[in-house]
Amino acid sequence: MALTRLLSPPCRSLAVGHQYSSLGSQPILCGSIPGLVPKQLRFCRNYVEIMPSVAEGVKIGIQECQHQFRGRRWNCTTINDKAIFGPVLDKATRESAFVHAIASAGVAFAVTRSCAEGSATICGCDTRHKGPPGEGWKWGGCSEDVNFGSMVSREFADARENRPDARSAMNRQNNEAGRTSLNDNMFLKCKCHGLSGSCEVKTCWWSQPDFRVIGDYMKDKYDSASEMVVEKHKESRGWVETLRPKFTFFKPPTERDLVYYESSPNFCEPNPETGSFGTRDRACNLTSHGIDGCDLLCCGRGHNTRTEERKEKCHCIFHWCCYVSCQECVRVYDVHTCK
Repeated sequence: MALTRLLSPPCRSLAVGHQYSSLGSQPILCGSIPGLVPKQLRFCRNYVEIMPSVAEGVKIGIQECQHQFRGRRWNCTTINDKAIFGPVLDKATRESAFVHAIASAGVAFAVTRSCAEGSATICGCDTRHKGPPGEGWKWGGCSEDVNFGSMVSREFADARENRPDARSAMNRQNNEAGRTSLNDNMFLKCKCHGLSGSCEVKTCWWSQPDFRVIGDYMKDKYDSASEMVVEKHKESRGWVETLRPKFTFFKPPTERDLVYYESSPNFCEPNPETGSFGTRDRACNLTSHGIDGCDLLCCGRGHNTRTEERKEKCHCIFHWCCYVSCQECVRVYDVHTCK
């Protein structure tokens, strides 16, 4: 897990460098992280103890992206390069919107969780948003301070997005949508206290959900992302680009929504200019009529089928007390891959 440039360099690619794979476990020298703008460099030096959590947040964001898009033509493929997603994020597409949102959410999530676990001295539990307790329970435990985690993500991830152009406006919107998803999905977590689980006393605290919940939520936002158009107007500081919805008969996007203004490639064929790896040799689902099915995923080129033997545990028996013994069986599966 590594962090070199968390957000867009001039080419506008969100990037994480593989050469810093031990960032989370070694002392961080902020000056050795290439690509940081001065504001990010100052932030790193002022808050160096939470930088491993920032890096961890980018890592879980990438992992979640790969899970959510595992059955699609673009499957959030990473490459062995400083710009981890390659040229895909150079365009202002839905894919770029999702990656910025999920990475920003990941940073906020990881920092918030780290603070609640006591891993940093500059942050801790949230004591501000408690309110009166409910019937049959009282406040206790450690409510996670998602406001602090979001502030860290905002200060660091948005540091590059200060240009008066459309792409900066898009990135800021999508970054904030990712962070807002954490607030929207916080829930009350409770624990019972008493003899034999009698729950004589119940204490509750605010908790973040599993990050998969955030991934599912943001994937829905990806599917319903708002297409925008770029407008230019002159202000005292010069020409400024802003975004407005392309279709006025749709509900305008809120701070919770993803936005984009360039169409995505179809990702069917390899294209180094767009960053598409194509779908040749990708496993497809023969029985699915969705995007993961062989018809759509293979872009009409057809598919190959081969048999594959897999060793699996079978005929398992529970023995009193207390272990399970299993046999090993060889099962044959059909594997379908795109031509």
